[in-house]
Amino acid sequence: MKKSIIFLAVAAFIVACGGTSEDKTSTSTAVTASADAPDGQKLYKTYCVTCHGLNGDMQGNGAIDLTKSALSLDERIKVISEGRTGTVMVGFKTLLDEAKVKALAEYVEKLRK
Repeated sequence: MKKSIIFLAVAAFIVACGGTSEDKTSTSTAVTASADAPDGQKLYKTYCVTCHGLNGDMQGNGAIDLTKSALSLDERIKVISEGRTGTVMVGFKTLLDEAKVKALAEYVEKLRK
């Protein structure tokens, strides 16, 4: 009888403290995955701000005004990866992986007014 009471008390304590270890594992995995996601704003400040400016409207070295860009996400990804012929816009596919290029393109979309 004493063992049953102790067992029930321990089980109740475990349930009250948050359940199983599976819940904690899945939560920490989700946090890790989002922490590993590329930061588009940080990438923009590293690679783009010199020509496009902090807000995307500087137009240095003949760069386009990103606040007025009508490019789709796929078109922006292509330009960031391959550059633009006849301009100083170089491609970044050798420097940035696909996830970083996409994160950068998604951030640039936020600059549009």
